[in-house]
Amino acid sequence: MTTEMGVQSQPPAVTFGLDARVHASAPEKISHVMPTPALLQLIWLASPALPVGGFSYSEGLEAAIDQGLVHNEASCTTWLSDQLLLTQARGDMAAMAQAVPAWQAMDTARLLQLNTWVLATRESSEMRLQTVQMGKSLLDWLRNLQSHCPASPEALQCLANLPPTYPLAYALALACTQSPLDQALQAYAFGWAENMTQAALKAVPLGQSSGQRVLAVLARTIPEAVQIALTRTDETRQAFSPMLAILSSRHETQYSRLFRS
Repeated sequence: MTTEMGVQSQPPAVTFGLDARVHASAPEKISHVMPTPALLQLIWLASPALPVGGFSYSEGLEAAIDQGLVHNEASCTTWLSDQLLLTQARGDMAAMAQAVPAWQAMDTARLLQLNTWVLATRESSEMRLQTVQMGKSLLDWLRNLQSHCPASPEALQCLANLPPTYPLAYALALACTQSPLDQALQAYAFGWAENMTQAALKAVPLGQSSGQRVLAVLARTIPEAVQIALTRTDETRQAFSPMLAILSSRHETQYSRLFRS
C-alpha cells in the first residue's frame, strides 16, 4: 500500500519501545516527573513565537493543495498525519533523538555525522534552504539570550561550525532543558504540528474550528511518532518520501504561493 507521501508502507522493523542502542538511560529518565522550569523551557521551544521563521514554510503542503491532494479538513488531516509519522518521526525526530544525548556528551564527531545526514536528506533547494535558515536563526536565538542562554560557549561554537541544520540546533536547545527525551521530542513535534496547522488555515483555507480538529488528531498521533523516533538507529533512520520531494520541487516554481521557496 502506498501512502499520501508516496512511501511504500511496510511492517515496522522494531516494536514501540526504547532501543538501548539509541539511549540506554531513557527508561530511567522517562519515569521521573519533569521539573517546572524544564516544562516551561519546552513550552517556550514549542511556541510558534520562537523567532526561527518556521511560519514562512509549508513543507510541500501548499504544493499539495495546488495539485488538489489537500482540499478540505479530512484530506489535510490525512496529509499531515502521514507527514508526521513517515517523514518527521523516521527522519528529523529520529536524528534529534540521537543528537540530544550527543550534545549532552559533547560528542562532536557524532554531531557532525548526524548533521551531514540531515543535509543529505534534503531533496530540494527549498528543503535545504529551510533547514539551513532555521538552524542559523535558532543558533542566533540561543546566542542572543546572552547570560540567560543555558548552552555553553563550546556548544554554540560547535553548532556554528557544523554549520547548523534545524534538527541539530533544536536538539541542542532540547539538551539544555535536561528534560526526558520523549517529552523533549513531544515538544518539538507539537511545535511542528501547530506551524503546519497554521499553514493549512491560510492555504487550504480552513476555519479555526477545523484547524483545532486537525491539531487534535496530530496531538493524539505525536506519542506514536515519538516512539518511532526513539526506536530508530542509524540503519533504520530514513527520509524517503518521493511525493513530498516532488511537490517541494514544484513549489519552488509555483506561480501563486503564500510560502517561501
